[in-house]
Amino acid sequence: MMVKSIKPIKDETRPKVYIETYGCQMNVNDSEVILSILQDAGYVLTEKMDEASLILANTCSIRDNAEQRIWGRIEQFRLQKRRREGVIIGIVGCMAERLKEKLLDTHVVDLVAGPDSYRSLPGLISRIAPDSPQIDVLLSHEETYADISPVRMDRNGVSAFISIMRGCNNVCSYCVVPYTRGAERSRDPYTIVREAEELFANGYREVCLLGQNVDSYYWKDPATADRNVNFAGLLEMVAKVSPEMRVRFSTSHPKDISDEVIYTMAVYDNICKHIHLPVQSGSNAMLEKMRRKYTREWYLERVSKIRSVIPDCGITTDVIAGFCGETEQDHRDTLSLMEEVCFDGAFMFQYSERPGTLAARKYPDDVPDEVKTARLNEIIALQNRMSLKSNEKEIGKRLTVLIEGVSKRNSGELFGRAGNNKVCVFPACGHHVGEYVTVEVTSCTSATLISKTV
Repeated sequence: MMVKSIKPIKDETRPKVYIETYGCQMNVNDSEVILSILQDAGYVLTEKMDEASLILANTCSIRDNAEQRIWGRIEQFRLQKRRREGVIIGIVGCMAERLKEKLLDTHVVDLVAGPDSYRSLPGLISRIAPDSPQIDVLLSHEETYADISPVRMDRNGVSAFISIMRGCNNVCSYCVVPYTRGAERSRDPYTIVREAEELFANGYREVCLLGQNVDSYYWKDPATADRNVNFAGLLEMVAKVSPEMRVRFSTSHPKDISDEVIYTMAVYDNICKHIHLPVQSGSNAMLEKMRRKYTREWYLERVSKIRSVIPDCGITTDVIAGFCGETEQDHRDTLSLMEEVCFDGAFMFQYSERPGTLAARKYPDDVPDEVKTARLNEIIALQNRMSLKSNEKEIGKRLTVLIEGVSKRNSGELFGRAGNNKVCVFPACGHHVGEYVTVEVTSCTSATLISKTV
């Protein structure tokens, strides 16, 4: 991997690109890959849309409201084209892959590029003319961008994402990702380690390994099977970069998370003790209809295994309310599973039908919106209670925190995350962003551990 500038460069003589990123952590990392490619093509990043000659929106299609936000932004981009001649508007990422030519029908968008087309961006841009928009939405079975060193766009310089794989093979019935990001393929582990080493050398103290399903990561060495690497092996390789660099990962799949991964987490102190393990529903009937390929009982066994090996491991999840055909008992099953696990946190949504998915083709979206909303509100209220209960158990404990920034509410306080992913806020006391500090938890809310340094 070529070592490049870890921060966006500045040069007033070069054309400027403005990038808006929507959706998941994968999209954040993709925007950094895009910036790296465009930087090599002569562009520099600007945070001001009004001065950019190229405006890109890196988009998400997971839920309908995510796409509606982009349609709204396209209207704002239209104003930029009216005010300034020659401005290029591009839609990239998952929404570009899903909607393709439809985006060009707006007569605002000049460029449409899917997640596997970012290398072609400079060429596409060069061919854009008033009556000649450009599109490339071909999906690849090989592209991992392994040789591209992302240009980090974060502000704290402490934590960074590393994409370890692309695509997904699971085809959950509600999910559009396999159609917008293509088939699953794992990246060469040695390029991942080199990227982690580069980040550490540039002052970063935490990396998060990203994949739609990190537990199915598997790289086959083209030379010898003796060097094949699974996710547990990759975790160990990255953890060995430095004991001073924390390692996180997201997202795990309940059907694939292995004992080997759990034990590897337990062995290395710098692998954070937190697993994001999306359950989606506590009902076996719903899990089967969602094509999640595990049962409630399997999920609870995996949680039990995690806690038996790593007693203080943070566990967070995703929950969908009101999936196709969900009954009141199905909903109650979800609530009871949440209470049994007592998740530390959760991302909670009501079901949003996505065109082209198995669920959209096969199952009617028959739970009324008002019922979805009521069930979601009940799930949120329960999780708030569970989060508070979980955080109260931390009071009096001492935790090692990596400082990530200054508190938004009090400039005299800092915040950071403990290894279990819980956010701690504490008086600065001369400490700085990027340091490790030991804190004692004195009180809490459902979202934050109020602490003091010791």
